[in-house]
Amino acid sequence: MDDAQYVEHAFDGDVHVLRIANPPVNTLRTAVRQGLLDGIKRSLKEGARAIVIIGKGRMYSAGAEMTEFNKPRQPPSLPEVFDAIENSPVPVVAAIHGSALGGGLELALVCHARVASPGAQVGLPEVKRGFVPGAGGTQRLPRLIGAEAALKLIVGGDPVKAEEAVKLGFVDAVLEGDLEKAAIVWARDAAKSGRKFTLARNRKDKIEGTDLAAFDAAAAALLKRSRGQESPKGCAAAVRAAVTESFDDGLVVERQQFQRLVEGEQSFALRHVFFGEREAQRIPDLPEGTQPLPVKNAVVIGGGTMGGGIAMNFANNGIPVTIVETTQEALDKGLARCEANWERTVKSGRLSQAEYEKRRACLKGSIDLNVVKDADLVIEAVFENMDVKKEIFAKLDKIARPGVVLATNTSTLDIDQIASATSRPELVIGMHFFSPANVMRLLENVRGAKTNAAAIATATDVGKRIGKLPVLVGNCDGFVGNRMTGKRTPQVEKLLLEGCLPQDIDRVMETYGMAMGPLATGDLAGLDIGAAVRKARGTVAPIADAVVARGRFGQKTGKGWYMYDEKRTRLVDPEVEAIILDVAEKMQVRRRKIEDQEILERLLLPMVNEGARILEEGVAYRAVDIDVVFCNGFGWPAWRGGPMFWADRMGLKAVRDKLALYAEQTGDANLKPAALIEQLAAEGGTFAGLGVRKAA
Repeated sequence: MDDAQYVEHAFDGDVHVLRIANPPVNTLRTAVRQGLLDGIKRSLKEGARAIVIIGKGRMYSAGAEMTEFNKPRQPPSLPEVFDAIENSPVPVVAAIHGSALGGGLELALVCHARVASPGAQVGLPEVKRGFVPGAGGTQRLPRLIGAEAALKLIVGGDPVKAEEAVKLGFVDAVLEGDLEKAAIVWARDAAKSGRKFTLARNRKDKIEGTDLAAFDAAAAALLKRSRGQESPKGCAAAVRAAVTESFDDGLVVERQQFQRLVEGEQSFALRHVFFGEREAQRIPDLPEGTQPLPVKNAVVIGGGTMGGGIAMNFANNGIPVTIVETTQEALDKGLARCEANWERTVKSGRLSQAEYEKRRACLKGSIDLNVVKDADLVIEAVFENMDVKKEIFAKLDKIARPGVVLATNTSTLDIDQIASATSRPELVIGMHFFSPANVMRLLENVRGAKTNAAAIATATDVGKRIGKLPVLVGNCDGFVGNRMTGKRTPQVEKLLLEGCLPQDIDRVMETYGMAMGPLATGDLAGLDIGAAVRKARGTVAPIADAVVARGRFGQKTGKGWYMYDEKRTRLVDPEVEAIILDVAEKMQVRRRKIEDQEILERLLLPMVNEGARILEEGVAYRAVDIDVVFCNGFGWPAWRGGPMFWADRMGLKAVRDKLALYAEQTGDANLKPAALIEQLAAEGGTFAGLGVRKAA
């Protein structure tokens, strides 16, 4: 394609239209930038009275072409294109449909005016990719809506709808009907009326008199949530420059922040996860043309915390869903829990009363299992017990219509065993949601030995429809995430024996960027649950077992690894240290001071090692799939890229050597380097370079 094909030039009398045509999301690659620049020049040469810039296809523009980052940039640059727009003697109007994100919104902000279709999304999400808006967004947006309002949008990175953007002041109008036609009429009327537009760069009314102390306080409050991520700080600094510097000097500050961050480790990691999330949606061995089965309604078996949360996902997205429970009392509790969740969201202002009522109307309940006969999809979400699950699936198989997918929310159990209780094992699949299921984005779909392509396509499609990020994995104990974190547990116990206290381990992991350390997470989940799993598997953890034996089950009993006040504030408890010292003495372990780096490596390396085995076995297709699982389901900070990315950046030779060292020092056989790590270390390879692995 030549540049003209990437930007179509059309005419409606004296209004010229430039259509960005770079599917699927109209990124501003070099050819698009050249096409826009040529289109502006041609329009002015041919006497246009107004110019409309619009996206072709499903959106206006998703912004910069990130594959061009960290490479020599080819002209023209976005600033060159922007100069041509700002210097245009006739109004240039951005017509936004679908989404205008990042550089796409910056392209719109530089125009003389912006119009949009109803519901269009606009935002600057660069902070989530590890850098700041780099084409004037941090300078133009504050001049249109005020510094604090812009700070919130840019540091948060979340888009808003066009209707909200009109209220804030950076979209001029929402136009009904065919957007291109409506935008042409709007632009022509503006030109004929002689309407004067003030470019964003020349606006001062929204930033004059900004209270810098209040701005800094607002920035500090927002940055508290970043937990070590650098890009929010860069965004705040750039927006502040919009108030304290001239426009041109503010652009210099913005560019410095952009350049510093985009070349940094965190941005590489965030882009790795961003592209990985898209790659994980591609199922390599799914036959071409496979279609998902139609799912117009669903039934969830079990109305507990997980079952209710799963059901909410369907109702939230307009899909009728029925919760089935064994007693009316249990059902009422489950439905009430869903209602309470929605009501809290209404009170916070994040959900309208009308939307709440719409969602509630999609949710029903029953104590009659026979409602399954009308379901297009059934998801079982009862407690983790194989006998119970097999009994339920045997019943479901008899009631559900032939051809309907039966899914289980199990987090560890064998999908094939569950499927064996049915006459349709090809339609049984794991759909492992993460708690809280109505919030967490990850959906770990688990294929059994006999799961067919239609079932996989259906689980994937449904996951996307209910706002989840589905990642397909193979069937094994714990699948990907729980299997890998399970290999960390022995090292937690050994670290406690050898010299650490719970707060040491959690501090190291939280400093690394985790929302919660492993011991605090255990308190949240319930230490009695872990003890029950160990008992069922015939394993022991002397310190953890001793803690549980004292009735310390975690937050629900007010004490676990920590003690908790009425607000569930985490407090160090001397009794726990006494328990640890007592067990260590009885086991004749000589305790020592353990450095933070050793703590970090001994907690992360066992997971990396197990991740390598998962790749060897074909349980995961790609190393990045593992990273996506951890960043979306296990609290791994996306700006760290995930465990396999971390290992690649360390270097697999170093990973191999460290594993061998800790295996020898701790006697943990799980730390013996996996064969794949040995191979890649010898070859100088990386996990990222493996490509797609054959499915198990």
